[in-house]
Amino acid sequence: MLSVVIPTEGEERPAVATLTALVSGVAAGVVSDVILVDRPGSSEIERVADVAGCRFMAFAGSRAAAMAAGAAQTKSEWLLFLQAGAIPDSGWIDESAQFIKVVSDAGRPRAGIFRYAPSPYADTGWRDRVRALTRLIAGPRGDEGVLIARRHYDQLGGYAAAGSETGLLRRLGRSARAELRSRLVRL
Repeated sequence: MLSVVIPTEGEERPAVATLTALVSGVAAGVVSDVILVDRPGSSEIERVADVAGCRFMAFAGSRAAAMAAGAAQTKSEWLLFLQAGAIPDSGWIDESAQFIKVVSDAGRPRAGIFRYAPSPYADTGWRDRVRALTRLIAGPRGDEGVLIARRHYDQLGGYAAAGSETGLLRRLGRSARAELRSRLVRL
């Protein structure tokens, strides 16, 4: 049903945490494939992909370009972009499936944006308050999870045409974004 693209930036621990959170989506039949995108020579991430049963893609370039390259290698009609270390709430599977059905039936292209939540174990400080205020004013950031139909993604030109992670969100505009109830906790 959906393909997941995760740029990993060479860090094994956050990638493993995100992959662990996706296992229930695979078991439920919502996630069809996962691709980890990292710089060439990242043997740790390549090993993680092999052990987890997902694909690894080496790519040198910006994170947005890596996400675009990863999306080009996926096969599903829906794409989910997550950053390594992003752990979706337990209800993300049902909500994602409902969102996909509603958007597909409506015929009006929209993208679902997961809400950011700081880790409940992290010390929250002024940075988290600034981030929440910035999100309120400017909208979601590029490092939040984005669920989008491949056709809509391609019509927008994807991350490659947007030039940055936030560029795709700007191209979407506020009316084509739906904030999902599920949150992403970041490590």
